[in-house]
Amino acid sequence: MSDVIVAPETRDLDDLAGRLEHWLSGRLPGATGITVNNLAYPRGAGQSHETVLFDAHWSEGGRVHAQGCVVRIKPKSFTVFPDNLFDEQHAIMKLMSDEGTVRVAKPLWFEEDPSILGNAFFVMEKKRGRVPVSIPPYAREGWLHDASPEQRRVVWRSAVEQLAAIQRVPVEKAPFLAGKGAAQRGLAQEWDKYQRFTAWLEEVAPQPVLRDALARLEAAWPAHDPEGIVWGDARIGNMMFGDDFRVVAVMDWEQPSLGGALHDLAWFCTLSETMHGRSSSHGAYLDGMGTRAETIALWEDVSGKSAAGLEWYEEFTHFKMTCTGVRLGQLRGTPMMDEAAMRRRLKVA
Repeated sequence: MSDVIVAPETRDLDDLAGRLEHWLSGRLPGATGITVNNLAYPRGAGQSHETVLFDAHWSEGGRVHAQGCVVRIKPKSFTVFPDNLFDEQHAIMKLMSDEGTVRVAKPLWFEEDPSILGNAFFVMEKKRGRVPVSIPPYAREGWLHDASPEQRRVVWRSAVEQLAAIQRVPVEKAPFLAGKGAAQRGLAQEWDKYQRFTAWLEEVAPQPVLRDALARLEAAWPAHDPEGIVWGDARIGNMMFGDDFRVVAVMDWEQPSLGGALHDLAWFCTLSETMHGRSSSHGAYLDGMGTRAETIALWEDVSGKSAAGLEWYEEFTHFKMTCTGVRLGQLRGTPMMDEAAMRRRLKVA
């Protein structure tokens, strides 16, 4: 497997270890012998936040403690999204951890002081497991590619059950995710976000294709808009799986909202087809992973919500992904796709 690291920025890990040790001494005032080691960037994932794995060790109250940790640092210059939702990312993970319905890494500490690591950050527990990474594509090589169809079936079912479990957490428990004005929740909130995303991209260059796509989507506005919390990047590549092929943790909550139940399902179905479906752009179909119809049926059963009208949300997913692709192209100075390809993808003339 490739050792490619995809990260917005990297730093000297020895220096980071020293800073974290000093910081932990303030968070653990009764501890002695604090050490931080085994620092590493996750392999094959992570494009918007600097994320570093580490292990912490200390003694306290006559006992030796060891804690696997992950530090996630708020981005400064490499900003993929227009909305700063770093605090909300931590808050939704804490809510999910406290609720116990969705398996997430438990947040341990949040630090607002930017002088320590250059920006705000939070530390969460490190889970043990395997992730279907995007680089290299998991459908072409790696543990999921090498698994049996029966094992992949367990992966799929566990993933969809966790995806649907998010919808069992009441939106009233996440008021910190509300938008502003008339876009406080529901489709209006997600729509407002991506209208602003488009305007943000236009600060660099005009986006006529995105404008045409917005108009097309608005003209076909869906009637079905069930309430629900949005995870934001719903795919198995943002899930960690144990040796039993079941979900250990749902990760990367960097763009959450109260935008409605169908956004995550649409994103999940779209990415599943792209990454490992029968029409995979990676040219690799993984037998055992559920079909779109099976995914929708299981999601409806577990969530208790209807997926009627999902097709519109899948079209909106393509729009969202294109916005992100355009932004990454701006950051890297290399367009992710040409205008003709964008028009075909977004079905605009």
